[in-house]
Amino acid sequence: MILCLVDRDPVSLEALTFARELGDVEALIFEETDVDGYTARARRVVHPRLGDYAPEAWAQAIVELEPEVVVAPGTDRGHEVLAHVAARLGVPLAANVVAAATDGDALQLTRQRWGGSLLEEARLTGTPKLLTVAAHAVVAQPAGVTTTTEEFTPSLADEHFVVRVSGREQPTAGTVRLDTARVVVGGGRGVGSKEGFELLEELANLLGGAVGGSRVVTNLGWRPHSDQVGQTGARIAPDLYIACGISGAIQHIVGCKAAKRILVINKDQSAPIVARADWAAIGDLHEIVPAIVAELRKNGV
Repeated sequence: MILCLVDRDPVSLEALTFARELGDVEALIFEETDVDGYTARARRVVHPRLGDYAPEAWAQAIVELEPEVVVAPGTDRGHEVLAHVAARLGVPLAANVVAAATDGDALQLTRQRWGGSLLEEARLTGTPKLLTVAAHAVVAQPAGVTTTTEEFTPSLADEHFVVRVSGREQPTAGTVRLDTARVVVGGGRGVGSKEGFELLEELANLLGGAVGGSRVVTNLGWRPHSDQVGQTGARIAPDLYIACGISGAIQHIVGCKAAKRILVINKDQSAPIVARADWAAIGDLHEIVPAIVAELRKNGV
């Protein structure tokens, strides 16, 4: 049995699409997520104590089902849950996979290493075979089937709830999510200050997008960590990423490399991110961004 972990993160549907290439897959649903049409079979995990995320409890559910292959999205949760499964069963875990094919009793994999700057060819053995799919490695596509869902109740004890989510802080109503935004306006050290992000907020609002930042920006306290784009932040895949005053360290590139188009606004034409750009405006972002905003307003955006 090929099992795919599914939660409310949209990246889960990418993992489910990826898993179908390995054979008949069954979705294991831990949170309210619509997988109808993506797979013929699904199991919804139900338990009176599973009100929110509990990594060891999720891992226990997977272990009890005794799958041959387990696929999970390459998110913080996906990595954490499969790490628990791997430790419990004493089998390897391949993270951030971008391609996989069966090879006898093993899986031949291609996976990202060193923040996505290197692709590694690997052979995964063991039972079960555990792998996470790199975010945005594939596009989520329905399979055009009718999904039959059954309920599954794992045997859980106190030891499975030592770590669990006990509360949440919800974003402001109407806020565009960074990981699903079609347009993201990112700011780096070049923005100059916390107040400097007001320019970027205005541009993002006009385009119906979200504002992100580099790691240095969150370290300086100009933006919250939830707005960070990069290897240790959000992985984004917008139609357009506008990078303002960002040099483009490899850790940041990892977070935005899935963007369909990148517009860079930077004083330094030698900044690493310029080489990744589809378009580059070399100059002061404090002059260029207001000019773009004025032109958008002039055209009734």
